[in-house]
Amino acid sequence: MSTVLIAIMAATVLFSYKGFNDIAFFRKYEFHIGSIRAGEHIRMVSSGFLHGDLGHLFFNMFTLYMFAPVVITYFGEASFFMIYMASLVFGSLLTLLMHKNEYSYRAIGASGAVIGILYSAILIDPNMNLYMFFIPIPIPAYLFGIGYLLYSIYGMKAKNDNIGHTAHFGGAIGGYLITIVKEPSMLTENTFMVVLLAIPILILFGLAKAGKL
Repeated sequence: MSTVLIAIMAATVLFSYKGFNDIAFFRKYEFHIGSIRAGEHIRMVSSGFLHGDLGHLFFNMFTLYMFAPVVITYFGEASFFMIYMASLVFGSLLTLLMHKNEYSYRAIGASGAVIGILYSAILIDPNMNLYMFFIPIPIPAYLFGIGYLLYSIYGMKAKNDNIGHTAHFGGAIGGYLITIVKEPSMLTENTFMVVLLAIPILILFGLAKAGKL
């Protein structure tokens, strides 16, 4: 396994575990609009290393473990790290933009960064499949990615948890754009997948513009 991938996963697990057991630490580093607008910009990054519970942490790390090797093999460790961190920041920036006047808005999770890697991996290998627990039939990775974002729209509308659903879209946009910029031939060689993966992103912005989020 990649050293960079191990380092990211280890840092996330340790940071999250600290947050599970130290509420003051959790509150200090979570994404919080009021605090960020007051100048605590470190939360834009640190919140991506916190999780709400073990299930949330495991799902994100499992997804990263499944898709990261595709990006690392294709682009190398340095570019993988850049895409991961850029997707995390894209997620935080979109969240800040869409919730800038909700001073009490809070969120945590690596999902923005992880889905940026997921989107990158799908663009690299459109035919890849994902094997989920206890399901013997392979699931096309692009269906998983699109379904994940559509679920995120539901989470954004429901607002019944502390997960950064808006960051999912920012992360997807980050991974999507950076991958295409690094490998523009995908626009002609993989046009169908490029367009397909853009659909949930366009739905999000359509709903936002219509004031339905």
